[in-house]
Amino acid sequence: MIDCPRIVIGGTESGVGKTSLTLAIVAALRRRGTRVQTFKVGPDFLDPSYLAVASGRPCYNLDGWMMGRDYVERLVARTTADADIAVIEGVMGLFDGASHDSLEGSTAEIAAWLRAPVILVADVYGMARSLAAVVKGFADFERKVRVVGVVANHCGSVRHGIMLAEALQASRLPPMVAAIPRGALPALPERHLGLVTADSRNLPPQALDALADAFEHYSTLGEIVNMARSAPFLYVEAPERKGIAGRARLGVACDAAFHFYYRDVLDELEDGGCTLVPFSPVADRALPEGLDALYIGGGYPEELAAELSANGPMMAAVRDFAASGRPVYAECGGLMYLCREMETVDGKRHPMAGLLPAVTKMHRALQALAYVEVTLEEDALWGRAGESVRGHEFHHSTLTENPAGVEGWRSVYRMRKLRIDAPVEEGFKKGGILASYAHLHLASRPRAMERFIASCERRAPSKPD
Repeated sequence: MIDCPRIVIGGTESGVGKTSLTLAIVAALRRRGTRVQTFKVGPDFLDPSYLAVASGRPCYNLDGWMMGRDYVERLVARTTADADIAVIEGVMGLFDGASHDSLEGSTAEIAAWLRAPVILVADVYGMARSLAAVVKGFADFERKVRVVGVVANHCGSVRHGIMLAEALQASRLPPMVAAIPRGALPALPERHLGLVTADSRNLPPQALDALADAFEHYSTLGEIVNMARSAPFLYVEAPERKGIAGRARLGVACDAAFHFYYRDVLDELEDGGCTLVPFSPVADRALPEGLDALYIGGGYPEELAAELSANGPMMAAVRDFAASGRPVYAECGGLMYLCREMETVDGKRHPMAGLLPAVTKMHRALQALAYVEVTLEEDALWGRAGESVRGHEFHHSTLTENPAGVEGWRSVYRMRKLRIDAPVEEGFKKGGILASYAHLHLASRPRAMERFIASCERRAPSKPD
């Protein structure tokens, strides 16, 4: 059952201030002692890090296209069981997603599935009564989506905010819940993939307090809570966590270079019997003892290319681990780390682990941003030939050469990008290594998750008595 009050923070488009507004709401609620469970719509690793810091709890992604309705509902039921309120930050515009003619993959789809009311955020710079026309369009566009309030961001003055509120009221539209002046919310640090990943240094308590103070100055928090309470009960079965332990010890690369992981995927790995053991390819000189498999996710390896390259003992340890035949699963930044070299945007080449016979080259422009569906052309760590898993690509680097066919490497993925008919041969395999640019959501495919864990367990070498 989902009986937790819940609210979606949606936008008219990208860049209207959803993240700052959501953080401000979460911070204001938390300092009142409210247990806030946060979610982020879409395949995003950065915004969730901010929401997790603000709430003091893990933030979970919700993505209709990758996960499907049943998984989304069960995930929300499980993670909100001990929360007082759920705050869901949307992605792009409210109705933008995987499809051009349906709700699929959009914030609106998640709001409809969860029957969660929506607060619509709009950038009102240079706008007056036209805001009413915009809000009416969003409020009436889809009957399954209920817009209950409006945040006018980037107002020019107090008078401007009053004009906008009057325009909404006169047209009998959802009310204004906040009119935020330009510059009232502190800016968040950014880098080429979007926001800088949050931690206590770039999102300290004083920054959260500043966000909360600004929001509460221009709004009534209780009104938003009451809107969240209007969400009805949803009868969803949330299966109990199995709590099986000891099947495999999975080393997870976790530091400033590698930290792009879906929290629910990590939860499901633990639930399926994996003991997750963090290690740092940047700082550690050796792998933790007794590991059965490695998982090297995405992140910012290009930002720490020199440090990664200088840590020869760790790269040697990874090579030795791979040579033992034990599984090494690498996604995006992990693939870059396994390559022979990494070329940064300044043209410098940094030696990497040297397992994958290729060089990755960083570009200033984005090279890939797309939902993907991956079908295996042969058995691999997470499945059998012919089985599929959904995920996404998001990267600024490219491989300067195709490693398939070199030194025994094979391409085992037939990867189809959404709305692009021609499949791409990707996913590079040799021995127990599987490396790809795709960030796959294995947890939403129970068979894939179980087979991945079984691969880690099955391939583990005999341990000494």
